[in-house]
Amino acid sequence: MNVFYNKEGVGDTLLIALHDIAREDIAFESHGDVVKIFHKETKETSGYNIFNASSYMNIAESGSIALSESFVQDVNEILVRNGLKDELTVDLSPKFVIGSVEEKEKHPNADKLSVCKVNVGSETLQIVCGAPNVEAGQKVVVAKVGAVMPSGMIIKDAELRGVASSGMICSAKELNLPDAPREKGIFVLDESHEVGEAFTF
Repeated sequence: MNVFYNKEGVGDTLLIALHDIAREDIAFESHGDVVKIFHKETKETSGYNIFNASSYMNIAESGSIALSESFVQDVNEILVRNGLKDELTVDLSPKFVIGSVEEKEKHPNADKLSVCKVNVGSETLQIVCGAPNVEAGQKVVVAKVGAVMPSGMIIKDAELRGVASSGMICSAKELNLPDAPREKGIFVLDESHEVGEAFTF
């Protein structure tokens, strides 16, 4: 779940995105100050637009909103007050974590891509990586599915040249770190970092 609020740019509307749906498959329902967005065939909920958001909650942030249990509870109360029986849940686990590249293999369909198995503590992810310096044995920063990059890009499950990829091994530039090198390549960490711990920046 990703939440966005920008009163100056968008107006007093809280934008909640759950899943992407192709434009031609989108349907809407209005419930008071809430517009529910869903797939017109499967009825899967894609998100909500909450109008007059500041009348329900105090939102100090602008841009992407940091999620918490109390924030999600407040949103659920807004849905109920506007006649919806929907209930949102959220995964609050860290989305940027330290990973260890366990395996690296050449991509079968692309010369400049590698298929990596990356241990992030709770699981091992398959990530397709285009960095020229990625190698097995490295400690790296992994943006898991659901992470919002500093650029605003949301990390999603993907398929790159026919190979599934869940997450991204990040470069210093992608993380918007100060003094990031201009050369292409992932950000390699020293051995003091623990696999699975949150990466903060």
